[in-house]
Amino acid sequence: MANRNTQGFGLIAAGALGQTPATSGQGKYKIDAGLAGAIYNGSAVASAAGYIVNGQGSAAPVIGVLNGVFYNAASTLKPTFANYYAGSITPANSEDIDAFVIDNPTQQYVVATDDAVAQAGYLETYDMNTTAGSSTTGKSSATLDIATTGADDKQYRLLRSAEDPENDENAAFRSVVVVANLLELQS
Repeated sequence: MANRNTQGFGLIAAGALGQTPATSGQGKYKIDAGLAGAIYNGSAVASAAGYIVNGQGSAAPVIGVLNGVFYNAASTLKPTFANYYAGSITPANSEDIDAFVIDNPTQQYVVATDDAVAQAGYLETYDMNTTAGSSTTGKSSATLDIATTGADDKQYRLLRSAEDPENDENAAFRSVVVVANLLELQS
């Protein structure tokens, strides 16, 4: 049986380690005005020179997951909220863009895998596949990259299968629960 999902859906906040309250708290960071390349809602983000950048597709530490952006639109001079950063946006007065990032280090996420996962793959670490998403919905279509695994050196640790009765454990796009493994905000 194939899974209901036919593509990835990025990282979706879902609970916290230790069964503590999952507030999905967000921090406010900055994206440099004019940054090229989209960062989709549900994408892993990192920092470079004090700004939020795409954190997908590498074993580099992440800050968290993008949940939306806010800026003053250059064409209308009106406040604008978007659930993703479309890329190459320069707001009015060339100011930076506010990025809202789910940055709780104990936050768990549901994500789709790009391949089947054997039981031995649980509690291993994995990176996310490179950025992809929808310019209509702003939602990421990234998946957990099962081919890039390691004991401790990848971005996310696979904890368990998600509580989805239609999860086929032997097929791609299975929903699983992960937690950030490499975090910039922890030493």
